[in-house]
Amino acid sequence: MLQKIIIATTLTMAVTAAAQAADDTYNLNFNEAVQQAVADGTLDGSVKFYLASKGRGKIIQSGVVTNKKTNSFGKSPEVACDWVLRSALIQLQNTAKKKGANAVTNIVSYYKSKETRSSTTYECHKGAVIAGVALKGDLARL
Repeated sequence: MLQKIIIATTLTMAVTAAAQAADDTYNLNFNEAVQQAVADGTLDGSVKFYLASKGRGKIIQSGVVTNKKTNSFGKSPEVACDWVLRSALIQLQNTAKKKGANAVTNIVSYYKSKETRSSTTYECHKGAVIAGVALKGDLARL
């Protein structure tokens, strides 16, 4: 009985520690990540992505949000963040194509509904077990 209590306590402490693990913010090159995803076929290239830029083309739908997470355990921030960004971009690409758009413009990082605007980087948050990227942008026809 005592052994079961010790195991349960240890597991509870481990889960609590993992849940409270650091959530570090990384600002990584957006265009490089998009170009690599197109080059290796993750994205088909039919939809263009533009950070923090207004006024490109006719806006079809504004304020489209994607919020993706991935397992980051044992992965470097660059690998985990690239993986989760690709997932977010795939969702935006598919949504744009369904709506008749060929671009996503005015993209901002949107982690926990807080906008972070950059013309060069996207924001990724990586903890001990989960990495996340949230983006908000406008679907447009160029």
